[in-house]
Amino acid sequence: MENFIEGIIFRSRWLLAPMYIGLVGGLLFLLVKFGQEFFHIMINILHTSEQEVVLSILALVDITLVANLLIMVIFSGYENFVSKIDVGDHVDRPDWMGKVNYSGLKLKLIGSIVAISAIDLLKAFMHQASSGVEHLDNTQMAWMVGIHITFIVSGVLFALMDKIAESVAKH
Repeated sequence: MENFIEGIIFRSRWLLAPMYIGLVGGLLFLLVKFGQEFFHIMINILHTSEQEVVLSILALVDITLVANLLIMVIFSGYENFVSKIDVGDHVDRPDWMGKVNYSGLKLKLIGSIVAISAIDLLKAFMHQASSGVEHLDNTQMAWMVGIHITFIVSGVLFALMDKIAESVAKH
């Protein structure tokens, strides 16, 4: 009976596979939004101010960072929790693939979230400065800064916890 239950629990990891496939679909959605934003910049470039172009490019960077985040989650999550991705010694295989454990994934995720938050904050400040019209009130801007600082502090605490856990494991 114990072996049967353990077999079911072990095989249950495959329930995650459709979720990772769904995240691949999310990448396709991001590609569509990236293309839409890029096309919008391209057709309006001659009639757009420099600051608006910078804001639009920051939006492209933001979408790209989210896509990178998804790739990290898909590859690392699938390899850590479902099955190894067997692409052999393919020349395009990322060096980090198969080497990022849960702790490393956690730190990469929080780092990406901090970067995305920083870009959103920069976009908000630039939009405020370029338009002359108050896009967000002081309370909303304060919340954005506070949330960004919370992400930074969380990242530092995650790194510190991992360093402590690593040193405890060595002793």
